[in-house]
Amino acid sequence: MWTKTAFYASVEMQRHPELRDKPLAVCGSQEDRHGIVLTANYIAKPRGVKTGMAIWQARQCCPNLVVLPPDMAEYIRISKMAREIYEDYTDQVEPFGLDESWLDVTGSVGLFGSPMTIAKEISNRIKLELGITASIGVSDNKITAKLGSDYKKPDAITRIEADNYKEIVYPLPVSDLLYVGPATTRKLYSIGVSTIGQLAECPVDILTHKLGKMGAVLHMFANGWDVSPVQKSDHIPNIKSVGNSATTPRDLVNDEDVHLMLYLLAESVASRMRELVSRCTVVEVYVRDVDLNSFCRQRKLQNPTCSSSEIAQVAFELFRASYRWEKPVRSIGVRGAGLVEMDSCLQLSMFQDDKKRDKWERIDATVDKLRERYGYMSVQRALMMTDPLLGKINPKDDHTVHPVGYFAG
Repeated sequence: MWTKTAFYASVEMQRHPELRDKPLAVCGSQEDRHGIVLTANYIAKPRGVKTGMAIWQARQCCPNLVVLPPDMAEYIRISKMAREIYEDYTDQVEPFGLDESWLDVTGSVGLFGSPMTIAKEISNRIKLELGITASIGVSDNKITAKLGSDYKKPDAITRIEADNYKEIVYPLPVSDLLYVGPATTRKLYSIGVSTIGQLAECPVDILTHKLGKMGAVLHMFANGWDVSPVQKSDHIPNIKSVGNSATTPRDLVNDEDVHLMLYLLAESVASRMRELVSRCTVVEVYVRDVDLNSFCRQRKLQNPTCSSSEIAQVAFELFRASYRWEKPVRSIGVRGAGLVEMDSCLQLSMFQDDKKRDKWERIDATVDKLRERYGYMSVQRALMMTDPLLGKINPKDDHTVHPVGYFAG
């Protein structure tokens, strides 16, 4: 079972009943250049308002759109309350973002009735106790359950099982399938695959030739073959990577701007690794230009590290090798992946680089302690002083550090 709400907008409509019948969007701050639509209600969406759209574009589609800033503390509070409802029915609850979860109720049917009965009861309780609606998909696997929750919105329950799978799922756009993003959609379109049914019936060798090993995975998903279990509520997944990204307060227009931002972001990522007592074995950089075109590049490291200087330098080398400055950069991110335990065995080396890495990791750890005591901005690299606007960003407190969960590997 998969539960999903148009969460931010639903919470805001619950808090502001006078807005229930108006097109509404929760958007980032225009002053901080995060002015994009985070979510929209089901009145605004048919008028063309989409997640990720700039506010000015959303207002062109819907001139009377009501725009509200996000209140993450309230959304987290409501999310925890929804999870408490789920856990009344099963201890196998696996979150997928703030407002979506998988539930395995296989062991609960003897107590609470069929999966559809449980879904209806959960839906009613969410409306009664939280004042918001939820769309729920009921199926025998995680991927298909998610398709069911997206099938009808905002307040519906859809069952998809073997007897109606092809009827419901096959006509759906291939982009509706989990893990089929815009780039993968374009590749599938190029070989004539535009629906999930066409993906399910496409020969696997053609898909793997076009998409690599992911082609075989998506073929399985399109056929409803997903055996990944729903994790128990007390299960703590292994965090395999940590990243941080920022939409900058002004466009980045040269290598110096990017160099500064990468050091700034790398410090927060390396600090998070030390909190996890981990080092990364892969460094990844993410770049998006002002036209919202983006790319990711990564490099395997010879030795694990949690040195912010080393992470930033590798990220900068990846950027310089891949970006041609045809457009200014709007947002940028750094990720350390392939995390290993800090005390794991390493091959000793006689080279100076390893001594230098150890020195910088010790310096970083000392800076962590100073910032913890006196505030994040109490210690800064001199590099940050070269640009007061970019240098004032606090990546630790003002930006989200993203651990990677399900299917990240």
